[in-house]
Amino acid sequence: MSVLIAVPVYNESATVERVLRRIAEFNLPILAIDDGSTDDTAQILDSLRSELNLDIIRHEANQGYGRAIRESFQRAHRDNYDWVITMDCDEQHEPERIPDFLRAIEQDTHDIISGSRYMNDDTDTSVAPTDRRAINRTLTQEINQRLGLTLTDTFCGFKAHRVSAMDQLTLTDNGYAFPMQFWVQANAKALRITELPVELIYNDPNRTFGGGLDDAQVRLAHYRDVLNTELAKHPEALATAGPSSSGCCCNC
Repeated sequence: MSVLIAVPVYNESATVERVLRRIAEFNLPILAIDDGSTDDTAQILDSLRSELNLDIIRHEANQGYGRAIRESFQRAHRDNYDWVITMDCDEQHEPERIPDFLRAIEQDTHDIISGSRYMNDDTDTSVAPTDRRAINRTLTQEINQRLGLTLTDTFCGFKAHRVSAMDQLTLTDNGYAFPMQFWVQANAKALRITELPVELIYNDPNRTFGGGLDDAQVRLAHYRDVLNTELAKHPEALATAGPSSSGCCCNC
């Protein structure tokens, strides 16, 4: 299985080189999506391009997280990769977990292998900003109930995606509500989903969302609106029975 590591980057000059060098230790090709950075991120990426087997997509202006993820799927398809692993560049996703995803990929039993920061009973959730944890918990419960899944973390961006499965989706959301659209369409296509535990790390609890989404209630309402809109388009994604009791977060 050929695997591409895709890393959305926006104004990450303080961490980007350190993170990419840690990823490069696993000898996998890397794609950085520079989403309109205005700091020194672009220059740092250019300096690392040849050394780290680094491909770069560059936006002249910020397009949004969802857009960057969609472009990683498109580039992986174009370049004939079997899988794309997405992860953040702010040191909240540990590159040392990449082998866990690779082992799960080798089993060839799922289409989406999603990192979860809340799978373990001993997870110290106190490190997560209260509003983010509350919104994640609320929407995870709603998605599980409505789609018949048993996810524990619907917003973690550390994921492995089977490229041929992503080709079946018609994703359009450019922003942070992207997961709401993603899970509905994945369920509508009966993609096989599982989770892997990853560390819960918040290095910058004051990081902003922009566009009015820093207000937790506005953010929750926006996410619900995207979820409801997507369910209206894909009623086949709705659960016909309750979540499986098998402990498997999938439709297999």
